[in-house]
Amino acid sequence: MEFDSGFWMQVLVYAVSFGIFYGNVMVRLKALERKMDQHNNVIARTYKLEESCKSAHHRIDELRGELERG
Repeated sequence: MEFDSGFWMQVLVYAVSFGIFYGNVMVRLKALERKMDQHNNVIARTYKLEESCKSAHHRIDELRGELERG
């Protein structure tokens, strides 16, 4: 069984097309990963902010109690 140059050219075109497609998919996945990391960072910061706010409210309530007693 002998393969002519047309066959090898077709195999080469398919390989290049697959490589371009794979590269495009990987670039898009990396961009989505970066966006997801940024989103997760915002969630973590919001959680810390809520904890800080809760702590501040407790401290304000303590100070109010001290003012009312004293």
